[in-house]
Amino acid sequence: MTNIRNIAIIAHVDHGKTTLVDKMLLAGKLFRENEQHDDLYMDNNDLERERGITILSKNVSINYKDTKINIIDTPGHADFGGEVERVLNMADGVLLLVDAFEGPMPQTRFVLQKALELGLKPIVVVNKVDKPNCTPEAAQEAVFDLMCNLDATDEQLDFQTVYGSAKNNWMGPDWKTPTDNINYLLDAIIEHIPAPKIKEGTPQMLITTLDYSSYVGRIAVGRIARGELKSGQKISLVKRDGRIEKQTIKELHTFEGLGRKKVESVGCGDLCAIIGLDDFEIGDTVTDFENPEALPPITVDEPTMSMTFAINDSPFFGKEGKFVTSRHIHERLIKELDKNLALRVKKGEEDGKWTVYGRGVLHLSVLIETMRREGYELQVGQPQVIYKEIDGKRCEPIEQLSVSVPDEVSGKVIELVSVRKGELLSMQSKNDRTFLEFNIPSRGIIGLRTNLLTATAGEAVISHRFIGFEPYKGDIERRNNGSIIAMETGTAYAYALNKLQDRGRFFISPQEEVYAGQVVGEHCKEGDLVVNVTKSKKLTNMRASGSDDKVALAPPIIFSLEEALEYIKGDEYVEITPQSIRLRKIVLDEQERKKLRNAVKAE
Repeated sequence: MTNIRNIAIIAHVDHGKTTLVDKMLLAGKLFRENEQHDDLYMDNNDLERERGITILSKNVSINYKDTKINIIDTPGHADFGGEVERVLNMADGVLLLVDAFEGPMPQTRFVLQKALELGLKPIVVVNKVDKPNCTPEAAQEAVFDLMCNLDATDEQLDFQTVYGSAKNNWMGPDWKTPTDNINYLLDAIIEHIPAPKIKEGTPQMLITTLDYSSYVGRIAVGRIARGELKSGQKISLVKRDGRIEKQTIKELHTFEGLGRKKVESVGCGDLCAIIGLDDFEIGDTVTDFENPEALPPITVDEPTMSMTFAINDSPFFGKEGKFVTSRHIHERLIKELDKNLALRVKKGEEDGKWTVYGRGVLHLSVLIETMRREGYELQVGQPQVIYKEIDGKRCEPIEQLSVSVPDEVSGKVIELVSVRKGELLSMQSKNDRTFLEFNIPSRGIIGLRTNLLTATAGEAVISHRFIGFEPYKGDIERRNNGSIIAMETGTAYAYALNKLQDRGRFFISPQEEVYAGQVVGEHCKEGDLVVNVTKSKKLTNMRASGSDDKVALAPPIIFSLEEALEYIKGDEYVEITPQSIRLRKIVLDEQERKKLRNAVKAE
């Protein structure tokens, strides 16, 4: 059993982590070089493929020189912190992957900090050394400095460094001399990452991840901390709140290659999947039937943001989705709680409304996007940050924001972030790009990405991570421009849109169906404007020269889901259906909105 290595891979978004895992699978002879396979095995969820990010952690294993290496892929975004913490509990060491050009980035820091706190030993892999102008030695030194800042122990600081290019399938001790395979890295894993410590005694396993199969239901995944588990064995399940339930293991699987293999028993230190347990949660302990002993449960960072989810009650509801009732949405949110640790759901005071708490706009938008692809229709309100009372003061979540931009636009970025109560911490210039670091309230980040990308012509590279709660920083000015709202339901005509072009920018195209109360554009001034976009040209039998010129319309603004969530005001919803994303006022009727506005003024 000593021939096992459990490693987690830590890397910033886009530093080549998933590509490296694919090359390790190739080295483990799981498929041949010229065999047709999907471009990336690890990101196997449509959303991950499209965005090029890892959202869910996954397990694969390879056999190399009679050693089984369990590889655990971790998400790089701080928004998926709940995933990261569970995953690291299963590892004995980590591969820290950094880009030879960019060096360690803020989100690498988030996961690395968690790994060092757990006492895991790192191997540093400097990837993409084939990039022009890259500085592999500087990247390696930056990693050493970062680890010193994170209070790494002397043993952790004495790390092995491997250089190479995962894309070109080579790793070696020196970045100037390419080799022809990645075996050097695999040898380093076997040599420098400790084998799991074998503990004799009654079995113990902490459930760290859930899997689901439509045939056998929920599957508990974890790493055996002590003893061994056998198929058909009677066990005690110790819940997080201390309750004990007696259950039986129906089947045991270990991870082999990209799939799982049924086995009779699994020993200490290996990862396994248990089939046949009922009513378990992440953080429960599988332990001895007679003498149950619980392991410490996983702690997960608190949510920092909330959104209102509501059933779709717009005039167009039910036209595109299969699941539109409150029962459907409620069941789907409760099901998500099973595997999404950092999520909380609270039923609203009104029927058909829920408050959903998460780690950030990205965390919540991934859930919304997944639901709409499954055929759900729903509406969500403006993201709100969660405030806390600490020592009698109102405190709000603060994030560390890192922005990399071309030198000439750094002034614009500082100005935009300062308006949102951001404090500049450091500013460094390297290779015609400026790296800026700020501390900024979480509510200042809502809607910031779109503004920064506009101001820097799409050049800004933005990342942020939650650091803690600090006293309230004061009011932040949000979008000043009002909305352009459709007056009545019908088809939008180019004739009407053309006449209204000087009033603002539109989000709809001619011939699109709209309903009264839908937000169809952004007003060029403050205050909302109600317009009739369904007005068509009256036809007469008179012809006048110049009256039938072609209409030239500016192209409409198309929002992505995150942009729509960040754009809306407090009195607006984003309506989400499998094919459409529409913005609307919560109160559709113009007269009702006026009454509400007057009531607020009177108060």
